[in-house]
Amino acid sequence: MLTTTESPAPARRQKTQAVLEVLSKTRISPRLLRLTLGGEGYAALNRNEHADAYVKLLIADPASGLQPPYDMDALREQSPELMPARRTYTVRRWDDENQRLELDVVLHGDGEDSGVAARWADEAQPGELIAMSGAGGGYTPLPETRRHLIIGDHAAVPAIAAALEVMDPGAVGTVLIQLDSEEDRLTLEHPAGVELSWLIGERELLVDAVAALELSDHEGLQVFCHVERGITKRLRRVLVKEYGIPREQISISAYWALGRIEDQFQAEKREPVGRIDD
Repeated sequence: MLTTTESPAPARRQKTQAVLEVLSKTRISPRLLRLTLGGEGYAALNRNEHADAYVKLLIADPASGLQPPYDMDALREQSPELMPARRTYTVRRWDDENQRLELDVVLHGDGEDSGVAARWADEAQPGELIAMSGAGGGYTPLPETRRHLIIGDHAAVPAIAAALEVMDPGAVGTVLIQLDSEEDRLTLEHPAGVELSWLIGERELLVDAVAALELSDHEGLQVFCHVERGITKRLRRVLVKEYGIPREQISISAYWALGRIEDQFQAEKREPVGRIDD
């Protein structure tokens, strides 16, 4: 009689964790906090040149007593309630020479309403350690681009600022950034031919502003569009269906979703509610 045996399921491959030290913090606007992180762990990051390069922070509950790096497989199997929260942040600036990077964290709410990452960033002290993995990313302003269109909200400001800094000095285009408060407007370096507009108020202002643009000429156009999920869906309809911009010329995804923590937001990407191309 022929018999078969089942092979054990392959072990989940743990992502490399880089453990960096909090070196300094600077409040660059009322709701935006810049952290400088560095140390020998910097070399463990998958450094890339994308303007929207991002890392995933692993943030353990201080009450857990856990210290990075974390054995995620052991925690998942033995103490899942202690699993560190995973939160995604764009790298605002890389400093390879000094093995440092900067992250800009939007602060929102107070206490328990502030969110795991915002609360950690606000309370972190120099010398504290933080584990992260990455970096991911996929958007870079192309030198052959004839016209740039960049659309974002507060969460996208670090990626937008990084993109503007690496653009060709002769670049032309339009940048639309929505903020809830005028106080959070920043001075961003950008080419003289790029028009930068801050839209203060409701997120829907972005949809109206994009709908009012003249985008009938798609040749040489490169688009970056990363905002809240509901607004991203509406902007995609305007850009792709109404203007007919070829999908390959657009970098578009939701950076977050209203009323969702990142765990829910990431899980919903595999469900109909999480799709932006409906």
